[in-house]
Amino acid sequence: MNTTSKTKRMVWVAVSIAWIASANHSHAQSARTIKLDEAIELSLKNSKQLKLSQSNIDLAGLGIRQIKENQLPSLSVSGSYLRVNTPNVNLKIQQSGNDSTGGGGTPNVHQAMYGMASASLPIFSGFRFKYGLESAKYVEQAAKLDADNDRDAVIQNTVAAYSNLYKAKKSVDLVSENLLSERQRVAEFTNREKNGMLARNDLMKAKLQESNVELALLNAENDLKITTINMNLLLGLPEETVIEADSNSFITLKEEGNAAEWEQTAITHRKDFAANGIRQKAADTDIKVAKADLYPSVALSAGYVALNIPGVVTVPNAVNAGIGFKYDIASLWKSGSKIAQARTHAYQLKTNEQILLDKIHLEVNTAYYNYVLSKRKIDVYAKAVEQAGENYRITKNKYDNSLVTTTELLDADVAQVQSRIDYEAAKADAVVAFKKLEQVAGVIN
Repeated sequence: MNTTSKTKRMVWVAVSIAWIASANHSHAQSARTIKLDEAIELSLKNSKQLKLSQSNIDLAGLGIRQIKENQLPSLSVSGSYLRVNTPNVNLKIQQSGNDSTGGGGTPNVHQAMYGMASASLPIFSGFRFKYGLESAKYVEQAAKLDADNDRDAVIQNTVAAYSNLYKAKKSVDLVSENLLSERQRVAEFTNREKNGMLARNDLMKAKLQESNVELALLNAENDLKITTINMNLLLGLPEETVIEADSNSFITLKEEGNAAEWEQTAITHRKDFAANGIRQKAADTDIKVAKADLYPSVALSAGYVALNIPGVVTVPNAVNAGIGFKYDIASLWKSGSKIAQARTHAYQLKTNEQILLDKIHLEVNTAYYNYVLSKRKIDVYAKAVEQAGENYRITKNKYDNSLVTTTELLDADVAQVQSRIDYEAAKADAVVAFKKLEQVAGVIN
């Protein structure tokens, strides 16, 4: 290799190093490193799903308030002024009077006015208020548990997105590093081919490898852009924010324990299972609410009436008070379907409990063995990184001594880079797998 070729090669390598270093430095300057705990906190704060869940809790609370308000006294006021024609009034009751007063004439009625006020306070309504309020409180508790379950899902989604962000950035870094190596190789092969020391076919293989790595880098950069946008949406950050995952979040892994203990933990802590139990209590109470129609209703009542028919009668202060009693006899044959419907709903929730137990058993065991597998993959990929690095070193020595082909050298290089990418991905996947295990066990918080 002559001096000019060496100089060109050194210039080309220096320019490539400066280009990649400049790109990485620019990215590092503007990037915001976010820890996993911080990402979870931001996602919980800005989650639209959790805001919707809170509105469901608010609605359940308003249902309780509505039932309580129905127990308050009701008060209504009405009044009217009537203009009438001159009616023919034929009183059947003999009027008293004497000849000297000229009594016995029929009064002329042209108008009438009246005002009314009435109040009612329910005392007993067949336990409808009591059991209705109890059921509404159960519904509110279930809504809160549903919100907690949604919160667990948001945490898990955030961890998965955080992992994808880390893997995407690592892929970009490793492929960029590999692209630099490929460009160095192409520069070296070009000089050797010009000096007649290398077949042109081998140079073309190196250039093809360089093109493939360039395509891989484009794909990796595109994946990074998409995962960044997704992460910003989850965290409530501006879309143009450049963020990076903290690699320290993927160092420590926890012990897997055993599947039976995780399953027992899930039965105790799963929010959806607890919510189903609360809804069963609400359904049992709804049966009592449906039966309330079979009981009479009793209420205190009071009223005031003022009446004025000019020339006929004036009633300024007619006050009444008493107790009202009501019983709908038809409820004896009309309430059967409502009670049967409430019982069917209770049966559905009881059956759903068995379905949830089967679901918990499957989800916990699946998540548990996936986590065990993820931890083992890390060990395997760690060995693969060492083996691929050693394989490339040996292959490179053989190639320099013309003992292996260019294809074998390039394959060894690809295997080396891929093993490093797989190792970084395995670390991130293990964290996601453990968080998934915590989620299905109901203890991700």
